[in-house]
Amino acid sequence: MDCYCCYTQARPSSSTTPILNFQSVSAVNRNFSVKNLHPRVLPSPGSCRQFGRLSDQFRPFIYQRNSELPSLRTYRGRISSEAGRQGWDFGRFLKTFYFFNGPPSPAKFFEFLIEKLSNPSPSKTENRMDPSGVILVAGATGGVGRRVYDILRSKGYTVKVLVRNEDKARRMLGPDVDMIVGDITKASTLVREYFKGVRKVINAVSVIVGPKEGDTPDRAKYSQGIKFFEPEIKGASPEMVEYIGMKNLINAVKESVGIHRGKLVFGFEENLTRELAWGALDDVVMGGVSESSFVIDPTGGEKGGPTGVFRGVVSTANNGGFTSIRTKNFPVPEDLSAYDGLELRLKGDGRRYKLIVRTSRDWDTVGYTLSFDTIEGQWQSIQLPFSSLRPVFRARTVSDAPPFDARQIASLQLMFSKFEYDGKLNPTFKEGPFQLPVSSIKTFMKEPVTPRFVHVSSAGVTRPERPGLDLSKQPPAVRLNKELGFILTFKLKGEDLIRESGIPHTIVRPCALTEEPAGADLIFDQGDNITGKISREEIARICIAALESPYACDKTFEVKSVIPFSEPYTVDPANPPPEKDYNQYFKSLKDGITGKESLEKSPAAV
Repeated sequence: MDCYCCYTQARPSSSTTPILNFQSVSAVNRNFSVKNLHPRVLPSPGSCRQFGRLSDQFRPFIYQRNSELPSLRTYRGRISSEAGRQGWDFGRFLKTFYFFNGPPSPAKFFEFLIEKLSNPSPSKTENRMDPSGVILVAGATGGVGRRVYDILRSKGYTVKVLVRNEDKARRMLGPDVDMIVGDITKASTLVREYFKGVRKVINAVSVIVGPKEGDTPDRAKYSQGIKFFEPEIKGASPEMVEYIGMKNLINAVKESVGIHRGKLVFGFEENLTRELAWGALDDVVMGGVSESSFVIDPTGGEKGGPTGVFRGVVSTANNGGFTSIRTKNFPVPEDLSAYDGLELRLKGDGRRYKLIVRTSRDWDTVGYTLSFDTIEGQWQSIQLPFSSLRPVFRARTVSDAPPFDARQIASLQLMFSKFEYDGKLNPTFKEGPFQLPVSSIKTFMKEPVTPRFVHVSSAGVTRPERPGLDLSKQPPAVRLNKELGFILTFKLKGEDLIRESGIPHTIVRPCALTEEPAGADLIFDQGDNITGKISREEIARICIAALESPYACDKTFEVKSVIPFSEPYTVDPANPPPEKDYNQYFKSLKDGITGKESLEKSPAAV
């Protein structure tokens, strides 16, 4: 007997919910009756071996190592919209049920079957809050971080802070501050679960530099900058904070903020492979005779590599007219809320298909659905935005369905159906065989992409080992790089971790930081050559502006005020300077300039 799925099941599921999905049809075979079934058709422990062996653990389908795919079973019925009634394969119905739900309890099975036939209403789905972007401020009790937090709150953003000292944070930021208590130098304190819902990060964490002889109670020496005192590292080393800490922070937030190239959900992409437990879910669940399968063709991909293939034979006999493949529920719901939708890489056949995404683990429930057209004989990428998904139950739009929640994706389904939604028909539908190679399903970020991770670094990070540089004319941090535990060297290594992570980012390199107010005219530069000063308040505003600007995405730049270091800058509170349009500065930035270009012949060694 042919197999209708390409995975075997390890352990029987505890679920006894039968498969009754009328997603694509409204007509139901009402002639089915429990009393008409022969006792021998009831499932027994050994009745499903041809469908899937029981083993110690679930294991994915292992595709054949040759390029020849098994042929489709010959369809023996008349392929016609007037085909009328044909014999219903109840055995295949049970196999479908078994694959998705495990060994059934006969009594509960038929009880639930009758209930569903008599009451075709969708299962209740809990209303969930539409996820809003949370901005995480790391280092929120520092000079820049505190200002970032205050400005974000004043603008109405939802803000969470990452701090080491809870009491200090509440004293400085207020009793209602939403915080994660953790230390970036200790990976065990940065549990990924704590960062769920975080969509963007401003990282103002920095190694602490202070005067050797101590400071005044109001930190006057710190506020002046290391130019005016003999400095030393206070607390954790630059390596632990700027490099190890950066690695830990990126690992903690990467899943939540997302990466530019997207996350592979299924398929084969370069050196990445991710397989899912797909099973056939055809109109046999309501009495039809269509059938499909999902197989892996090891050489059928776009470049001769492997690809999945959704294929089958569709018929409208017995009021049917759809085939589909659906994944088993993911062991843990997929959180794809960092992204804007799913992108399918496939070879079209000119037909219109549907992608169905479910956020409930219940079987017969609303599916968030979007149809897409394909071009015959052509490999193409099709982007399906989450914002365009339509809540559908049995081919009817559900107007009062909860908003789609990309944090709770439970399963995926691909369908070829005669039906669209709300009584409309698929204009490309025709009965007979079909085949749709699908090499990958991945997430995407819609263009233009804006930064998800803004990092406050430092001007001068490439200079300590730069050949031919006169260190006597450089700021103290450059001259004292070695004495300060290679502070700038490790800052540069931390920057590289961000650039290599794939997270859309901005790296801001301020010159010497001051307590002066924001408002002076600015100079943005690239290549790590400028010196000067800039207000901490100004840096905070630049970081926040970068989060919303595509021109700042994946850029590294230095910034200073036009005011010379020797001249104080003040603002008349009665006549403050106008707010800057930082986009005008960001537009001048170029890709790929970091200042490391001058180190290629003489790389820094630590």
